[in-house]
Amino acid sequence: MNTSSTPTPTLSTLLPTLALSLLLFLSLPSHSLSAKPRCHPTDRKILLQIKNSFNDPNPSLPSWNPAITTDCCQWYGVGCDLTTNRVTSISIFSTNLSGQIPASIALLPSLQTLIFRKLPYLTGPIPAAIAQLSNLNMLRLSWTNLSGPVPSFLSQLKNLTFLDLAFNNLNGSIPVELDQLPQLYGIHLDRNELTGPIPDWNFQSGNAPDIYLSHNKLTGPVPKSFGYYNYSTVDLSRNMLSGDLSFMFGLNKTVQIVDFSRNLFEFNLSDVVFPASLTSLDLNHNKIFGSLPAELTTLEFQYLNVSYNRLCGKIPTGGKLQSFDVTSYFHNRCLCGNPLPAC
Repeated sequence: MNTSSTPTPTLSTLLPTLALSLLLFLSLPSHSLSAKPRCHPTDRKILLQIKNSFNDPNPSLPSWNPAITTDCCQWYGVGCDLTTNRVTSISIFSTNLSGQIPASIALLPSLQTLIFRKLPYLTGPIPAAIAQLSNLNMLRLSWTNLSGPVPSFLSQLKNLTFLDLAFNNLNGSIPVELDQLPQLYGIHLDRNELTGPIPDWNFQSGNAPDIYLSHNKLTGPVPKSFGYYNYSTVDLSRNMLSGDLSFMFGLNKTVQIVDFSRNLFEFNLSDVVFPASLTSLDLNHNKIFGSLPAELTTLEFQYLNVSYNRLCGKIPTGGKLQSFDVTSYFHNRCLCGNPLPAC
């Protein structure tokens, strides 16, 4: 009687079969392997309208082409909601796109993030159509050649948490209406051509957004209302602001980074009470007088610069104060002591 049985397959006997199966799988047409396009057809149509609105002789958005893929969720800089398939973000960086931001951007009702950054040929004003993007929470139009005013209609974007219009050619005054954005945690309007005073903002909570207004042509005093709020960062440097700024400090404040340099501020530093949270203080090139308070030795400074003012007296010894070199203290009226020459 033949008692032999079928041998149990081993890995070495299965490898040729597995390799053949893999080869057949990879040879299938690509469309059979890919998922069904997620892009909402209406949004795809609008994206193509946006692309066609730009002057783009050397196409900067080659992937925005249905001939390559009909799924606009796979196009460069486009993000979609996983459930609704609607376009929720457009983020375009460092391309040669030229022209103005088209009004058709407002036809993307689910848009939450809009970023046009480092586009030197993007010109014209910020279009009013952006006010229709009620779901927008991040608006970043920076490092472009946009011009015209900072529009007050931005206050209609009640879900906005971050506004960055820095490094443009925006001019005119800063709209007071920006304080009507209840969820805003950052305002970047630096590196523009803005003029006039800083608005007397009335934020609805005790915390204000981080504020960057440097490198503009702002004038006048800082509104007293700024003293009512807590900030993390305030940068008002390189303007023509003036007056007493001591009210911006206080024992109960939570500010960490302050840059008020290269303005016309004039106040007595001797009596200012600085918060324990302060890690960076830049007051250089102003008209600040008095002496450096001894309490500065208790702060964990990472950066300090009080040069080019009218300070006098001995630099307090201790803490981080002697860790900075003479450039942090020089060109004052009669400031002395380490790291400056002895008194």
